[in-house]
Amino acid sequence: MARALMSGNEAVARGAWEAGVAVGVGYPGTPSTEVLENLVRYDGVRCEWAPNEKVAAEVAGGVSFGGRRALVTMKHVGLNVAADPLFTQAYTGVTGGLVYLVADDPGMHSSQNEQDTRNLAAAAHVPVFEPADSQEALEFVRKAFDVSERFDVPVIVRMTTRVSHSKSLTKAGERTEIERIPYEKRPQKYVMMPGMARVRRVDLDSRLAALAEYAGTTDANRIEMRDVALGIITSGVAYQYVRESMPDASVLKLGFTNPLPDDLILDFCSKVSRVAVVEELGPYLSLRLRSLDIEQMDTGLSAIGELSPVTVLRAFGGSAPETRAQVADLPPRPPLLCPGCPHRGVFHALGKMRAVVTGDIGCYTLAALAPLTAMDSCVCMGASIGMAHGAALAGTTEGPVVGVIGDSTFAHSGMTGLLHMAYSGKGGTVVVLDNRTTAMTGHQGNPVSGVALGGGPARALDLETLAKAMGADSVRTVDPHDLSGTLEVLRQEVAEDHLSVVIAKAPCALLVREPKDPYAVDEEACTKCGACVRLGCPAISRDENSRAIIDTALCVGCSQCVQVCRFDAIVRVGPSCDLGGGV
Repeated sequence: MARALMSGNEAVARGAWEAGVAVGVGYPGTPSTEVLENLVRYDGVRCEWAPNEKVAAEVAGGVSFGGRRALVTMKHVGLNVAADPLFTQAYTGVTGGLVYLVADDPGMHSSQNEQDTRNLAAAAHVPVFEPADSQEALEFVRKAFDVSERFDVPVIVRMTTRVSHSKSLTKAGERTEIERIPYEKRPQKYVMMPGMARVRRVDLDSRLAALAEYAGTTDANRIEMRDVALGIITSGVAYQYVRESMPDASVLKLGFTNPLPDDLILDFCSKVSRVAVVEELGPYLSLRLRSLDIEQMDTGLSAIGELSPVTVLRAFGGSAPETRAQVADLPPRPPLLCPGCPHRGVFHALGKMRAVVTGDIGCYTLAALAPLTAMDSCVCMGASIGMAHGAALAGTTEGPVVGVIGDSTFAHSGMTGLLHMAYSGKGGTVVVLDNRTTAMTGHQGNPVSGVALGGGPARALDLETLAKAMGADSVRTVDPHDLSGTLEVLRQEVAEDHLSVVIAKAPCALLVREPKDPYAVDEEACTKCGACVRLGCPAISRDENSRAIIDTALCVGCSQCVQVCRFDAIVRVGPSCDLGGGV
């Protein structure tokens, strides 16, 4: 077998390919995105981005129903969207192996909340594998497909940010070609009307009992006996932290965490003097130990955020130096929209209108931060439109209420919100930020951009036609880099008592291959008014005299700052000029 340095996500893709997967489908979401982006590079696999995780889970379910193996990928909040098919797929079971790759995000590096997928898996009655490194990610995915078919159930492989993105040496194998299982008409298995579902619910219990026996025998769970004074029960990346910080402790490493191996846990606990649980997000394992009446030492580890070798060592009374020295008096570096971002023009206009803005998930969520401070809510994918409608129903009069949503998010779960607004008969204004990509997760294609997962062309959704078909009374497209034109259209639309959709259409700045010549500030003409600075462009700052300066190395020539300067103090310069930000 060849050895290669792989990230956890790369290893998952390799493991799925080796397991003979026929189709991979999902919705991009950090930290899971790279799985399908790697899987699509292998021969013999069809890979697709779906509009949302629910559709992805249903497509994968259909592949399984048709007798082939399928992998469906998402991040933890995506499993909420896919929960509807998942809970019932546990009843129906599978034909071809069906594996969910779900990546949790402890510490919320790129998420709106923390969730522990193991809790949802337990509620759905589906088994869970938890890899601790890239090698296990590859192996456990292969195991997951076998377990799925052996026990007639979908299987979740739960990753976390550190396992997904960290790299380790991994042994790669060869692909096992899996023959399609011939279709057999079985409505009692797949048609979940109440009478049939009741039978399948009883059958699910018998499958869970068999899985519990499997949990006690699989090599994914193992006891590592060392010093019997302390035994630590752990799983996933927390295992790595335990081994690094507590090398002498005995360990029960759980790689298969639903259902848990009760007999193995009791056996391990009987061999050690003290028992502790180390897990991120928790207390999933800890609660199960309580149900087994096992006394645990209180480590004081937080259920919030990520663990580390240092936090684990300190939890057991050890001391460790700070991982890095704190540097005093560093200026804050808040996240900002990129130079030339087309979203900036929309939020500049909404700020001037003093609008109440219900926002959504995407790069544009950064508009909530200073200096734009032009977004008032962000809850989950697609919530902006329904919340805008609800805020209007509540009688919000502190400003015009505007829902703002990205193009990929609109296709994901915004369309039903717009449909409801039309159905309700109430007016309202929705802005769709069409930057031609799914930018925040790495420029994946989506149904609006017309780019397939492999980078090739796909049919592009016509937003204007769709919005009209869904009942919008007015649909207008603006260039968000045209600040005055965008402001004028928005003011006109919020003033009307009708349902309007404004499409702000301009490509993501990072997709613009030939940026225009940059701008610089004429120091003599600058009045220090700060209008350009308030755009929040990273290329614009102030010098020691409070004058605006433009970093010509960052400027992409979008001209938004030129439009807000009333004193003609911003001028275009050639790219070869070394002006130090001013003229």
